Amino acid sequence: QVRLVESGGGSVQAGTSLTLSCAASGRSIDTSGMGWFRQDPGKEREFVAAISWGGGLTFYADSVRGRFTISRDNIKNELYLQMTGLKPEDTAVYSCGIEYTGAKYGLRSALSYDYWGQGTQVTVSS
Repeated sequence: QVRLVESGGGSVQAGTSLTLSCAASGRSIDTSGMGWFRQDPGKEREFVAAISWGGGLTFYADSVRGRFTISRDNIKNELYLQMTGLKPEDTAVYSCGIEYTGAKYGLRSALSYDYWGQGTQVTVSS
């Protein structure tokens, strides 16, 4: 079993940057797709970005493409999300997920992920 712990969230002004980290323990991530999703209270979990096991493929939601960059370090067992040009609509709890069963529904779908972190709050004020 793997444990995922996110960090790096906070309260920032619009236009600034944050980098989120997701540290995995208990199991290696180097053969697994991983992703970032976000959720506002009362709303469904929303896909943000995902990355293939080797980092060669990345996927982004239209709302963040060009502003956010997903990356990973399989040696450190960590996933990252660099967020620039933050907007108030980016405010949410950001969670990382990992799949160990082949991402049946694709990495853009939350259904593909087997484990999740507890999330880290990002609040962007105008």
